[in-house]
Amino acid sequence: MDSSERSLRILHVLRAPVGGLFRHVQDLALEQAARGHAIGLIADSSTGGEHAKAQFAQLACDLRLGVTRFPMRREPHRSDLPAILRVTREILRLKPDVVHGHGSKGGLYARASAFLPCPGSPLRVYTPHGGSFHEQPGRGIYLTVERLAAARTDLLLFESDYIAAQYFKGVGETRALQRVAKNGLRPQEFSPVAAAPDAADFVYVGELSTYKGVDTLIEALAVLHSQGEWAPRLVIVGSGCQYDKLAGMVELYGLNRHVAFYGTLPAREAFALGAVVVAPSRAESLPYIVLEAIAAGKTLIATDVGGNSEILGPLRDRLIPPDQPLALAEAMRAALKRDPAETAVERAVLSDYVARHFSARTMADSVLSAYRQALARRWGVAPAHAQTGAAR
Repeated sequence: MDSSERSLRILHVLRAPVGGLFRHVQDLALEQAARGHAIGLIADSSTGGEHAKAQFAQLACDLRLGVTRFPMRREPHRSDLPAILRVTREILRLKPDVVHGHGSKGGLYARASAFLPCPGSPLRVYTPHGGSFHEQPGRGIYLTVERLAAARTDLLLFESDYIAAQYFKGVGETRALQRVAKNGLRPQEFSPVAAAPDAADFVYVGELSTYKGVDTLIEALAVLHSQGEWAPRLVIVGSGCQYDKLAGMVELYGLNRHVAFYGTLPAREAFALGAVVVAPSRAESLPYIVLEAIAAGKTLIATDVGGNSEILGPLRDRLIPPDQPLALAEAMRAALKRDPAETAVERAVLSDYVARHFSARTMADSVLSAYRQALARRWGVAPAHAQTGAAR
């Protein structure tokens, strides 16, 4: 640990241990633990399946404050109050200096407990990951809750400039300190993943939800098939509530022999299943899958949503509009017809840009620096029990 840092007790709170949000929390928790901080996690126990269970078991070996899991509902539910009380009990037991909530539900639980008597008054930190700020039914209710919780927020940490703008558009100015700490990758992730010999033309990797636009991708594939030029194949990797609907669409369009559904796989393993990665989302914050695809040297088609323009930087003009099957079909056709040399140059430019601007280490540095600034702002000095140079 750097001599300018102090050891902190940090408790991360999230709901679903899946997708980019979980990846963000994992990376952050492990980086913080490696620097000598005592880290704990609270998460939902009803999602993620055996894959999440194995990941938590591995994480628990490195987290001194341990892992606590109990059921959490995605939508507002009467069980939210008992869950808030459960989080409050964990705060009282673990005595953290920092309680860091991630995503709408994790952010609510981490901050709502501040309305209750809670000795020690830990720093309350919130990282929104989209959720409440996407266009959806009930958005007004979610934003009202966000405004109430803002009164108990000491530090706002945004994973993209986009979500920072969305937060202030929906919630308005708050008293909280505000910083941006963008998602990042580890150095070992920057190595090419070649397509397998029997790979499909296209691969989608991610959650099967409305926001992800997989239905648009299936419609675009149907357009390509209807034009009769060739019969491209698609692999869909992931799980989620939209599986039955998407499988029904594949059946309806007569694409059964051309679309294969896989369950959840590690991203780099999934990338080998297709020549071109397609990210057809309707809404995002700063998606890891786009970062990972670029780092893996994959040809990428992505929509102009959320922080994707921040990721693509100098090549942001390659992004396409969301929810437009014809535009996506044309981008898919063009991706397979482009000159390979030109495509290779583009991939190299993107990989270099992402490596320079999206680092997991830089993300952790930014978050810890923001914690220290918020603690100094609140107490004048770091907590008395936080000592420099704590043992790892």
